[in-house]
Amino acid sequence: MLRTTLLSMTAVAALAAPALAESHMEAKDIVATAQEAGDFSTLLSAAEAAGLVETLQGEGPLTVFAPTDAAFDALPEGTLDSLLADTDKLTEILTYHVVEGAVMSSDLSDGQMVATVNGAEAEVSVGDSVMIGDATVVTPDIEASNGVIHVIDSVMMPSM
Repeated sequence: MLRTTLLSMTAVAALAAPALAESHMEAKDIVATAQEAGDFSTLLSAAEAAGLVETLQGEGPLTVFAPTDAAFDALPEGTLDSLLADTDKLTEILTYHVVEGAVMSSDLSDGQMVATVNGAEAEVSVGDSVMIGDATVVTPDIEASNGVIHVIDSVMMPSM
């Protein structure tokens, strides 16, 4: 009887080990989370061109309002190419999409001004949807090991 119980306990532990290991796996950083999502290749390429990938992989926490590939595609023709050629302007725009700290959508309120990493502020609107500037948050609160991603439907341009 004791042998059967020990074998049963060993079998249960062996079956539970992979699930337990998965539940304790470290969450991915902002860059890895965006890569896995698959709809941010333009944003990630732009971050690489601007030298910001390491920052987005850093300790954080950071909140990124992440434009999708479709958001970048909606820019006027030639805009992205000119930004990729002007890394200072590209960096200014990309850092306008980043806020220090882990800011969840429930932390945002209507009319709130959030300070972005580039030094400019962006206004939050909360109604039927959450907006930051003129961009609508289409998927909020994607948690990463070093912060939060909010998917937005357009590229925000700072008015500095």
